Amino acid sequence: MSDNGKKPRSGLWREIVKHRAIYLFISPFYILFAIFGLFPVVFSFILAFNKWDGIGEMRFTGLNQFRYLLTDSQFWKAIGNTLEIWIYSTIPMLFFALLIAFLLNAAFLKFRTAYRIAYFIPNITSIVAVAIIFATLFGNNYGFLNYLLTTVGLDPVEWLNSPFLLKISIASMVIWRWTGYNAIIYLAGLQSIPQTLYEAAKIDGATTLQTFFRITIPLLRPIILFTVLTSTIGGMQIFTEPQVLVGNNGGAGGEGMTIVLYLYQLAFVKYLFGYASTVAWGLFVLIIVFSYINYKIVQRPGAR
Repeated sequence: MSDNGKKPRSGLWREIVKHRAIYLFISPFYILFAIFGLFPVVFSFILAFNKWDGIGEMRFTGLNQFRYLLTDSQFWKAIGNTLEIWIYSTIPMLFFALLIAFLLNAAFLKFRTAYRIAYFIPNITSIVAVAIIFATLFGNNYGFLNYLLTTVGLDPVEWLNSPFLLKISIASMVIWRWTGYNAIIYLAGLQSIPQTLYEAAKIDGATTLQTFFRITIPLLRPIILFTVLTSTIGGMQIFTEPQVLVGNNGGAGGEGMTIVLYLYQLAFVKYLFGYASTVAWGLFVLIIVFSYINYKIVQRPGAR
C-alpha cells in the first residue's frame, strides 16, 4: 500500500495512462477485432454445445453434437471431397508456381514487371466473377469447352455430373487463382539466394539439375513450407468455387460438397447453427492436423 492508502497502479496500467493518446488512436482496430473477430469465435464455441435455430431459445446439448459429428456420413464425405480437390489443385499449383518463378527470375526475360503483374491479377480478381466464368467454361449443355469438343467432332462431356471431372473443374479454379500468388512468393525466395553459390557450383562443374536440387530447393525450403501450409489452410476452406459452380447441395451426388459448403448449408439453409458451429470447430482441428503433417513432411529431408 502507498502512503495515501491507495493501491499503487501496475506498471502496465501506468504505461497505458502515460500513452493514452496513442492507445486511443489504435483502439478502433481492437474494438472492431473484438466485435467481428474475437466475439464470433467465442460465440461459435458456445454454440457448438447448444442446439439453436437462430431465433428460438438455445438448448444445451453438451457433447452430443460432437459425438454425432464423428458418425456424420455427410461430414466425412465433405472431408473426402475437400481432400481430393486439395490434392488435385495444390500439387499442380505449387509446381507451376515454382516453374513460373524460375522463368520470371531468368536473366533473359524482358518486361519482368509486366509479367509479375499479369500473374498476380487472378489473385485480386473477384472469386465470384471467376467462378461464374468457369461455370460457362464447364457447363454441361452450353459450356465453352463442350462447344470446342463438338466443333472437332467429339461428344460433349458432362463436366459437372462426373464426380472426378467436377472436382477437376473446382481444382482448376483454385489453380488459376493462386498459382500467380505463390509464384511471386517463390520469386522473392529465389532472389534472396546469393548468386555466388550458383557461380561456385558452376565452377565446380555442377549441372543445372544438381544446382537445382543441391542449392535452390534446400534454400527455398522455408518458402516451400510456407506455401504448403497456406495452401493447406486455404484448401480446407474452399467454399465460393463449388457454391457458385454447383450450388448449395454440392452438385450431382454431393461430389462438390466441401467442408465449408456443408457448414454453410447447415447454418444458412437448414438453420442448424449449433451443429454448424460444431462442424466449424471440427474443421479447425482438421486444419491443425493436416498443417502439422505437411510441416513434418516438408521439414523431414535434412531440415534443421
